[in-house]
Amino acid sequence: MYQRVILFMFQTILLAVLVSSCHHQPIPKPKGFLRIDLPQKSYQNFDTAFPYSFQYPTYSFIKPAQKPVENPYWIDIVLPKFKATIYLSYKPIHDNLRQYTEDSRTFVMKHIPKASSIEEFVVENPENNVYGLIWLIKGQEAASPCQFYLTDSNFHFLRGALYYDFYPNNDSLSPITDFLILDIQHIAQTLKWGNTAYNSASK
Repeated sequence: MYQRVILFMFQTILLAVLVSSCHHQPIPKPKGFLRIDLPQKSYQNFDTAFPYSFQYPTYSFIKPAQKPVENPYWIDIVLPKFKATIYLSYKPIHDNLRQYTEDSRTFVMKHIPKASSIEEFVVENPENNVYGLIWLIKGQEAASPCQFYLTDSNFHFLRGALYYDFYPNNDSLSPITDFLILDIQHIAQTLKWGNTAYNSASK
């Protein structure tokens, strides 16, 4: 009799466990982000008849910017693996350097509503006569995580901006952004001004 009671209790508990497991709602897993394998750093020369030259990543390609006739020295450095582009716009200086630098700062300040912080870094390369500023714009919804300008203060002014080709979630993109900022720093370090004939004609 005692054994029958124990067996009945065991069967009742087992049945209750089975019934409750059938109605158990699965817990949804949090969304993950695709892992992107970062390539080895490698660079190639951009050295043409342009009034500037530099080294850019081998995992990118260069194409003319929109309206190349109006802006013949504006280019886009396209990074297809990361769905990102570094936009470069070049302007000769005609006693308007202050206007160009203030315009660059204004473009950066437009990101303040979406930015959690903006860090500013000075570029100084006396050997190549290159000076400028790099801004790192942090914030989950900031449209451009990095902008910069480079100049020799007399003839040349080059402004750049990094943008992704989609609405960014900068928290998940931070490893990629850090990786691409190194490429921007390399562009600044290897930038050289050229085409002295253009310099004279632009005065």
